[in-house]
Amino acid sequence: MAGLTFSLGQWQWRRAADKIALQAAIDDKKRLPALDAPSLIATKNIADVTYRQASLQGVWQEAHTVYLDNRPMVGKPGFWVVTPLALEGVRPWLLVQRGWIPRDFNDRTRLPAISTPPGLVSVAGRMAPPPSKLYEFAGVQSGRIRQNLDVAAFSAEIGQPLLPASLLQTGPASEGLLRDWPEPTLGVDKHYGYAFQWFGLCALVVGLYAWFQLISPRRKKRPPSRLHS
Repeated sequence: MAGLTFSLGQWQWRRAADKIALQAAIDDKKRLPALDAPSLIATKNIADVTYRQASLQGVWQEAHTVYLDNRPMVGKPGFWVVTPLALEGVRPWLLVQRGWIPRDFNDRTRLPAISTPPGLVSVAGRMAPPPSKLYEFAGVQSGRIRQNLDVAAFSAEIGQPLLPASLLQTGPASEGLLRDWPEPTLGVDKHYGYAFQWFGLCALVVGLYAWFQLISPRRKKRPPSRLHS
């Protein structure tokens, strides 16, 4: 048991070290020059540019805007607003997580007004995976308000190719949208906590073994002391 718990502690410690190295790689990506549309499209493995800054130009496809439900920001429930951006001079389109709007608790279908500028726009942000998925009770959804957005299915729905990634638009609140996105965290502290728990359990097992198998039997075999008057 001591060997098992010690090995589990080492495993969590190694996972923390791996996460630290991954975080360093993410920080290095953030310091690279911002991607433009041709550089993004030319990327063979889209995962290589995740977390990189990007400055893109294109035209919003407002007709295909989707509101992802049950997405909190600053501790409040609401919607993430996702709109495809037709990149200037290249294909395919790119999904942009434009920001967050609050939810109307009296009427879920009532959405706050947002502004979508027409024509060519410049959008800055950082590259990210497609919007994260939540548990979905109703199966595949359609319409403006959805629980999740599958890139392949959405591409087939709108009849346009989409990159298997998204842009997390950054900057101050504008167009009726809040953009207080949390910084990506890999949970290194969690692995350190688990490691110390396993090491602590290992120390407890060793301590109990020493007490019950070595110290306590010797104390029982020791003859009682006699008092001489």
